[in-house]
Amino acid sequence: MIIRDAQPSDHPDILALNEESVRFLSPLSPALLQSLHRSAAYFRVVEHARGGRVAAFLLALREGAPYGSPNYRWFAARYPRFLYIDRIVVAAAHQGTGLGQRLYQDILGSDQARSAERLACEFDVEPPNQRSARFHAGFGFREVGSQQVAGGTKRVSLQCVALPSHTGT
Repeated sequence: MIIRDAQPSDHPDILALNEESVRFLSPLSPALLQSLHRSAAYFRVVEHARGGRVAAFLLALREGAPYGSPNYRWFAARYPRFLYIDRIVVAAAHQGTGLGQRLYQDILGSDQARSAERLACEFDVEPPNQRSARFHAGFGFREVGSQQVAGGTKRVSLQCVALPSHTGT
């Protein structure tokens, strides 16, 4: 498995992976994916060695992106320099194999992370996503807020971790 930049030819696999985990994410249409791809500060995939299919992906945006997500906008209203993980998805067949950790290690070593003050994300707490809560706690994320989303059907925990070059700020 290799980590590489996402390409437009990956979009069908990315859309299928997003749909597989949509209960934990927001829906993703082809048009929204194209827009996010253009705006992304970091958009990488893990490609399966056999067949070249996408086994996982991580998409992140910096402050100032033209994105209407209520969670992204929450961070944008509070933090001047951040890198927001909009979504990370690992195919069900590859969950528990370390692909999510590899993508987080990759983003933490990226130029985008080095120039941001914090890494931001959210995960569901109602209904609960305990796997995501444990995963993010392992990377040092802490809750900085929460909000209702999806027409009040979900509550998310808004999380941040200070990035190494900014731990003293």
